[in-house]
This record gives sequence, C-alpha cells and structure tokens, in this order.
Amino acid sequence: MHILSVKDPAFRKYGRVITNVDFTQLVEEIKKTPVPDGVVYEPGINALEALPVKKELETITYGEMPVQIGYCNGHNSKLNAVEYHRSSEINVAATDAILILGLLADVAEDFTYDTSKMEAFLVPAGTGVEVFATSLHYAPCGVDGQGFQVAIVLPQGTNYPLQGTHQKVDHGRAPSEDALLAATNKWLIGHAEGGLSEGSFIGLIGENLDVNK
Repeated sequence: MHILSVKDPAFRKYGRVITNVDFTQLVEEIKKTPVPDGVVYEPGINALEALPVKKELETITYGEMPVQIGYCNGHNSKLNAVEYHRSSEINVAATDAILILGLLADVAEDFTYDTSKMEAFLVPAGTGVEVFATSLHYAPCGVDGQGFQVAIVLPQGTNYPLQGTHQKVDHGRAPSEDALLAATNKWLIGHAEGGLSEGSFIGLIGENLDVNK
C-alpha cells in the first residue's frame, strides 16, 4: 500500500493534525501500556484520564464535552473492518502508526463499502490527530511489522457494551443502519476475512487491505 503522511493535503478530508494541545505526558504514559501480539483496545484507563490533558481536550477540542482516554495497542497490518462514530476520535501515537481511512459518504445504501477507496497515512510518534466523524477507520497498524501504541480519545461512554436490542435483520430487505451498531456510538462494517465476532455486519467489498503489501 502507498502510505502518505498525515501532513499531506490528502489527509485533510479525513482529519487534522492537532497542534494546540501538548500530548507529551500522555505519550509517556501510553509507552507504559502493554503491546500484545494481537490487538487490544481499552476505552478508558484511569492513569490516562488523571492527566491534565484530559481537561485540556474536553475544553479545547471537544467544546466542554466529557471525554474518555484509552488506548489501542498491539501488532497489526490489516484493515479487517471499518467503524465510524457520531463524533470525532483523537488518536495520539506513542509509536509510529498507520491509519487506513475512508469516507462515510462512500458507503452504499445497503451499507457495503469498497475497500479500494481507502488511503493509508503515517502518524509519527508524538503526533495527535483528529479523525473526523465522517471518516471510516479501525485499529491502527504498525510500521514494518513493529508494534504500535496509540491513545484513543472519544466522548465519554463510546465503545462500551450496548444495553438495548437492535435490529440485525430487516426481513429480507436491505439492512438498516441499526444492523451495524456494535457498541455504544460505534457502527461497524466488517470484512469476511477480518476475524470478527459472530453477528458482526459483513459489508466490506474487495481486498482486506494490508499496509505491508
């Protein structure tokens, strides 16, 4: 895959580099978190949320909306799925990491999506980026087979287990968006080769992208 920098103009339709928040302490704390062979995601970590940057992000970036700070760490090179939220997501890279991104506007009416439309971007260590709510994304990828450590900032309550019942099948008709809801404020479209849990909505068409190819 061709990999661009988040400083490339092509990134602007997906997000922006955050330059008005100091992520130094957050990066140092993320470096203390585990890097498994697979991928682990934790939506909220007390040690991260105790840092002054949490209040700074709530005030400056999220317009006084409460946020949670967790992490996504591990080893990964493939797309596997895409997700989106009704809100921006902030990714702060403690190591170099690659994001594979697409546009929600390109999702078809039946909620299928062609992976050939996606682009990959390198987030250098120490950099924080805002991924817009209109952008499709999923777990970061490592660089040259290396592990990655990325802080994930989202509105409070995002990505926790659902409490209600949601419609997964629409009686033979095209699926409703409710079929994609996988967690609070998280709509997911998976790839058949993505190794997702049973019941996940599978709608990615084309190659399961790999940043090493």
